[in-house]
Amino acid sequence: MEDLPSTRKMPVMLAIVAAMFFSAINQTIVGPAMPHIISVLNGMEYYSWCITIYLLTSTIATALVGKLSDIYGRKPFMLIGIAVFMVGAFLCGFSVNSFEFIGFRGVQGIGAGIIMATAFTAVGDLFPARERGRWMGLMSAAFGFSSIVGPPLGGWMVDHWDWKWLFWVFLPLGFVAFAMILALFPKTERRPPEPVDYAGSLVLTLFLTALLLGFSFAGGEEGWGSPRVIWLLAAAVVLGIAFVMVEKRASSPVMPLSLFRNDIVTISNVIGFVMSAGMMGALIYIPLFVQGVQGVSPTYAGYVTMPMSVCMVVVSGWIGRQITKTGKYKRYAVAGMPIMIAGMLIMAFMNSVWQAALGMAVFGLGMGMGMPVFAVTVQNAVRFDQLGVATASGQLFRSLGGTIGIAVLGTVMNSEMRRHLRESFGGDPSAGAGAGAGAGGQTGAAFPLDTETLLNQPELEAFRQSLPAEQLAIFDRLVDMVRDALSASLTTVFLTGTALVVLATVLVFFLREIPLATGRGNPEALEPAQPVREKEAPGKG
Repeated sequence: MEDLPSTRKMPVMLAIVAAMFFSAINQTIVGPAMPHIISVLNGMEYYSWCITIYLLTSTIATALVGKLSDIYGRKPFMLIGIAVFMVGAFLCGFSVNSFEFIGFRGVQGIGAGIIMATAFTAVGDLFPARERGRWMGLMSAAFGFSSIVGPPLGGWMVDHWDWKWLFWVFLPLGFVAFAMILALFPKTERRPPEPVDYAGSLVLTLFLTALLLGFSFAGGEEGWGSPRVIWLLAAAVVLGIAFVMVEKRASSPVMPLSLFRNDIVTISNVIGFVMSAGMMGALIYIPLFVQGVQGVSPTYAGYVTMPMSVCMVVVSGWIGRQITKTGKYKRYAVAGMPIMIAGMLIMAFMNSVWQAALGMAVFGLGMGMGMPVFAVTVQNAVRFDQLGVATASGQLFRSLGGTIGIAVLGTVMNSEMRRHLRESFGGDPSAGAGAGAGAGGQTGAAFPLDTETLLNQPELEAFRQSLPAEQLAIFDRLVDMVRDALSASLTTVFLTGTALVVLATVLVFFLREIPLATGRGNPEALEPAQPVREKEAPGKG
């Protein structure tokens, strides 16, 4: 598709961006409303599954579709991804219980994984490596823009409309994106028949399922010592070994192991994994600080993350253009990663809402500089016929890093929270949980003071108002002690995340930079496992 005239490429890119924005805005708009939706469906005990299932299915879909799109082209999978996502969103709005909702969120995740994998790969089909930076930056900016408008819009809609419209309001955009892809995206010729790696796909699916569920449960209430967690992680190890053995024997592997003999691909993916694991602290735990420690409402808490999105949108677009202009990319990652570290350090020692917003802004500047780089590096390091599977590998490693990072940082926070509460309440780690009972005095009301309670400001204030005047000071002191424990715990969480981002920064210096190709594929790329066919269709992809 590189041979298409620019007048054809621009409408195609507009269609791709529309498809990606449709997927992204549907994710960001639902986030603030998720607790309300689950409470309406009477399934708060299954709340975590609404997030876990989406992450699980999108990760699996991303991993599987990369190789298939290399064989059959991007267009059919982009159409399938949009259609599946629309079906999932439509059905979510008709959910009558939490189980239906979780199932339909899983359908959405499949569609989202397919869209994201094929959208970024399609950029590689359309443009030589030298020009991809500009478009990767634009797509990152589009995703960032959805993060700006999605949360406040979702918060407003759930307050004024029925929650079902969160899933339906952007369905017309889905139809537009589908029609644009169908009409504008060039039909690509298939490669010569190639066997589908069904065995590898099955084992990879089982491996990712066991791994992601194991870490998700470990980072939740069950902990690392849970029998279910141990069994899942043990199964993941066995399935991982089995996957390697299956792929070694496959004639057309779903995830070619030879891909990782390319040092650029391997180091880029490891950086993406470590960076995603570390940066999840900024994305997941900032709302916990703003709401739990500072007492800000959920509606206004969503605005604290906006500086990060705004900075990322502006900077990523500019960096993308600079990569295209200069042909250099490593320098921007080298410059951006330390800025991310600075943002994390600000958040580690923040004690006010404005400091949290400042930390997010600085972090967003670093993300905007670094994020467009790594998709470009991977695509520039492989042959044209491996664009799909190489791009999917990068997205897979980032997804795995995010999941594992949430589990590890969650464990750090819970452990530190217990330690600080033990110190605050005289050696009794459970004292804080029933601290409100002492303040309740004659009311006899036991009120749990923990992280979850701090996030429910109306309930906390209602209990406070029910107390006798002489006990308000005691209750306020207890609340302050729990908030101090949470703040100290989050400091450790952000410092841990900072350490991971520092490690990713060090790895950047080992990333080998090769000239950005100006034509189809890169002549300096590692030879693929399978020989490249001598006669390729000019527009194949």
